[in-house]
Amino acid sequence: MMKKLLVTILVLVVAGAAFFGVATWRASQGVASNALEAKYMTAADRFVMIDGARVRVREEGRADAPPLILIHGFTHSLETWDAWAEALGNNYRVIRYDLLGHGLTGPDPRERYAPTERAAFVGAIMDALDLDHAAIAGNSLGGLAAWRFASDNPARVDALILISSGAYPFNGAGDTPAEIPAGMKTYLLTAPEAGVRASAGYIYADDTKITDKRIEIMRDMIRRKGNGAAMIRSLEKFTLPDPTDALSLIETPTLILWGEGDIIIPISQGMQMQQAINDARLIAYPGVGHAAQEEAPDETLADAMVFLEETRAGYAAAAE
Repeated sequence: MMKKLLVTILVLVVAGAAFFGVATWRASQGVASNALEAKYMTAADRFVMIDGARVRVREEGRADAPPLILIHGFTHSLETWDAWAEALGNNYRVIRYDLLGHGLTGPDPRERYAPTERAAFVGAIMDALDLDHAAIAGNSLGGLAAWRFASDNPARVDALILISSGAYPFNGAGDTPAEIPAGMKTYLLTAPEAGVRASAGYIYADDTKITDKRIEIMRDMIRRKGNGAAMIRSLEKFTLPDPTDALSLIETPTLILWGEGDIIIPISQGMQMQQAINDARLIAYPGVGHAAQEEAPDETLADAMVFLEETRAGYAAAAE
């Protein structure tokens, strides 16, 4: 299915290049960071220098509430959590950031794009924000960073929510990275509108829920100058060795959310994760794809909020 996606994107890219001309294509492949910052930065956003990287961080909700970190997936940005952040802000200090090589953060000078490096960077984010511990939710690549961090640092993670998280080998990535098709490289360097729409159609199970605004955000964030090359470099460093032992070390209460219509990472991997993690439950959503927090925000939010409150109550009872 992923190969079909790559072929579709490649066809659209080639067709677009032929129509608009190579010169126009090259001119449009990188958007200046200052233009995107003017367009997308909010009053809740700031840039934080963290271990040599300039990272966009957005903090919302109650400053005195328990912290909750939300981590987006590959090619996305912190905007993927808009619906969740708005609802959770009443009870949590909601923290989002653009991954290295993504969104307005842009390329990492040190190219820390491997999964283990992304997991370690979660700790760097927390240190920069003076957080000893927090609840963490992650989608796809963000979920991979979240659970690896929880495995390595159990005392720092209060609750863990994984949405279609990377873990087990898939699509050719395992102990070594998968070969990157030329079509994928072209897509990441140019992000034509037709290609982004095709990609979104595979991320969502119900493409009627894909809005023009969502396509605009996705395309802008891929086209931010330097991001396409950084994403290619990320794929070049992307490995998924057998995670069973690492998953078994997770002590954090874990909620796994998965769209039954996910064709990027099949729900069977979510079932494997549930079995491997000591204290995990899995909730599946019919007719929902790879980014359930976007496609089914109300349903996923309801389940996440119940889980978070139950987890908090459990810690309070244990402390008495």
